[in-house]
Amino acid sequence: MKQPEDDGLTRRQVLAAVTGVALTALPACTTDRSRTHAEARTMNPAHPRMPTVYLPHGGGPWPFVEMGFGDPAELRKLATYLRSLATVAPARPRAVLMVSAHWEEARPTVMTAARPPMLYDYYGFPPESYQITWPAPGDPALAARVQQLLEAQGIATGASADRGFDHGAFVPLKLTWPDADMPTVQLSLKAGLDPAEHLAIGRALAPLRDEGVLILGSGMSYHNMRGFTRGGADVGAISAAFDAWLGESVALDAQARHRRLTQWASAPGGRQSHPREEHLLPLMVIAGAAGDDRGHTAYQGALMGARISAFHFA
Repeated sequence: MKQPEDDGLTRRQVLAAVTGVALTALPACTTDRSRTHAEARTMNPAHPRMPTVYLPHGGGPWPFVEMGFGDPAELRKLATYLRSLATVAPARPRAVLMVSAHWEEARPTVMTAARPPMLYDYYGFPPESYQITWPAPGDPALAARVQQLLEAQGIATGASADRGFDHGAFVPLKLTWPDADMPTVQLSLKAGLDPAEHLAIGRALAPLRDEGVLILGSGMSYHNMRGFTRGGADVGAISAAFDAWLGESVALDAQARHRRLTQWASAPGGRQSHPREEHLLPLMVIAGAAGDDRGHTAYQGALMGARISAFHFA
């Protein structure tokens, strides 16, 4: 999406930090999807149930390159939280399924590469920003399993053999697993950004939690670029109001939670916090996959005057 022009370097960098690239989906993976859930469990070691996590990924390559914005103490706090995700599950996950705000397709699309490349979907940063690496392996079998689960619920899917890790994925995961030894598959959002559709996507993916897969949603609980660059008390009050509403909503039982999340735009500060909701929609997938598990606020911090939070379900 084209961002407003601005002559100030800081704002231009901030805007660049959230620019995403939506790639055209390739034909669906032809891997056999006839396995049942029970068969999939038999093929993998037993795992305790994984939580689901919605996390804020910050802006651009912020932990690894001097950004020129944001309070250093706030950024250190966020980095500490993201590192802590390595121990959020009761056992080491066998793989991660990442839903990033920076990938949208006409249908939910999975990356299928065994060795996904990097996708530097930001611009205007120093040269070292485009030399960051996170060479984690993909997991084609998990990608096929994701398609199987979605299609079993009538949700058409796509596959991409050349999609790379975008910064919504590689920035937080480079902090969480710096050795890049965690098999990871990305799943796109569905164009149209309908919250009910994304809750349904999450519900379809819930069996993965019993198969050792940690499902992560990477976005921001507040994402209004004009608000970030304007700052001030209004941004703090608006983001705090919506953040409090989100915290109340995720803690409800599944039926009430899902009903409220589909109506997020009418919540206090909702549309002001998300003029475009791509950074909120990963939460819908995470909440759907949570099933009957209630959520809680696992991290609360600030970024450029706005309150941002992470929500865990277990």
